[in-house]
Amino acid sequence: MPLTIPTMATAFKHLIDRDLVHDVGQHLRRAWPAFPQEAFVAQALNGLDALALKARARHIAHALADTLPRDFHAAAEVMEASLRPVPQPRFEHDPDKELGQLGTDATGLGGWALWAFGEYVAHHGLAHPDRALRTLHALTQRFTAEFAIRPFIVAHPERVFATLQQWQHDPSAHVRRLVSEGSRPRLPWGLRLQALVQDPAPTLPLLRTLQDDPSAYVRRSVANHLNDIAKDHPERVVDWLRTHLPEAPASRVQLLRHASRSLIKAGHPGTLQAWGLGEPFHGQATLHLPAPTVRIGEALSFSVSLHAAPGPQQTLELDYRVHHVKANGETSPKTFKGKRLRLSPHEAWHWTKAHSFQPISTRRYHPGHHRLELLLNGQVVACADFDLLA
Repeated sequence: MPLTIPTMATAFKHLIDRDLVHDVGQHLRRAWPAFPQEAFVAQALNGLDALALKARARHIAHALADTLPRDFHAAAEVMEASLRPVPQPRFEHDPDKELGQLGTDATGLGGWALWAFGEYVAHHGLAHPDRALRTLHALTQRFTAEFAIRPFIVAHPERVFATLQQWQHDPSAHVRRLVSEGSRPRLPWGLRLQALVQDPAPTLPLLRTLQDDPSAYVRRSVANHLNDIAKDHPERVVDWLRTHLPEAPASRVQLLRHASRSLIKAGHPGTLQAWGLGEPFHGQATLHLPAPTVRIGEALSFSVSLHAAPGPQQTLELDYRVHHVKANGETSPKTFKGKRLRLSPHEAWHWTKAHSFQPISTRRYHPGHHRLELLLNGQVVACADFDLLA
């Protein structure tokens, strides 16, 4: 999702707050003088403070369903009339900066207020896909419709993909991004598109067009989409690399690099070979821990020393893997990115790193015996053990 969101989990829900509800009511009343603004606000605010972010959007969508016109086409007209004008593009190659600055103002609604609109369209527009898709086309230029379009892909795949084929050439980078982002098989926070998890073929022609889009904003989505596909069909992505990496422009190389990240971290042989990283390291690798213990909330310091053997220059992908202790005492490995480097014969190379064990919203730590592994081109070349303390 392109809009900037707070880093603290406790602040997420405040993106959709009481002021936002009042703004929605005012602009819907402006667009449709018969809109029951007071009833909408009262219903939307009832119980809002106790809800998390996604639940708040759905709660407001329920209030919209009870106060907008019963006819979906009429309701869509009202919603679109309440939107602020589409901004003139100021960030030609990176327009997500534009959406990051786009909120509600005196001219109409924009930003986080429109998540509830997307929820409403996703639930009440399924029987009217053509009209609903036009509304999503409008919403995504002022917020995003990547979540709302997914039920339509499930219910009306042929119709939606015919529309996406048109949208891949849309003048708006926001719409072109939706073509890729909305059809990602495993979009975070979004409905999983199980049919595309099983077979991503319907999206591949779209990605072929969009991988060379002039907007980096669109190309990042394509990279993430291909990375989704790699989780279920790694050989498809390897074939993609073999076809589209040779003689690729720099922008596409960067995209494909990002698309390959999970497979490179996993040491997938075909992917490493496509990037010229298939050879094992020839030389000596040392992993050193200054201290064998670290406390939760602190950082583990370690250093890496490489000494290349005689022979040709080596291209290396250096990653490291931490085997975290889980609550049940078992361990779960997670690979982290390190460096990409080239070593000449006999060359020595050193690197130091501090790996944080500060708890975050997406990862909890448990005391116990951990292992750190050093990987070069996907192969473990050194390891060290340490204890994580409470």
